[in-house]
Amino acid sequence: MPIKTSRPVRIPVPGRKLIEEYVGRASTQTSSLSVAHMIAPPGWSEPFQSPAFDEATIVIRGAMRVEHDDGFMDVATGEVILVESEERVRYSNPFEEECEYYAVCTPAFSAPMANREGEAQ
Repeated sequence: MPIKTSRPVRIPVPGRKLIEEYVGRASTQTSSLSVAHMIAPPGWSEPFQSPAFDEATIVIRGAMRVEHDDGFMDVATGEVILVESEERVRYSNPFEEECEYYAVCTPAFSAPMANREGEAQ
């Protein structure tokens, strides 16, 4: 049966970043896919990670930086970046304005599957 939702589940995270999950493990108990709306404030960053999922990030306002083993890419409004499973990356917003974006993960995001460096698994 189809699942319809209009109220995302807010995922608590440190660093003033807003995460609202519309589809995924926390909101619809879906393990195959997750869709989340996020707002990263200026100066926000998270640890490097090697996630066990593919993640497409669609920036709709502002910009974000994605660091990888060969350097970094800045992703601006209207651009999309695809990070494949097991690729080591670090997301941040070193810019002066908020970055608003959607993230689509397959399989669905979970904190243990993000494999963040410095966090117990």
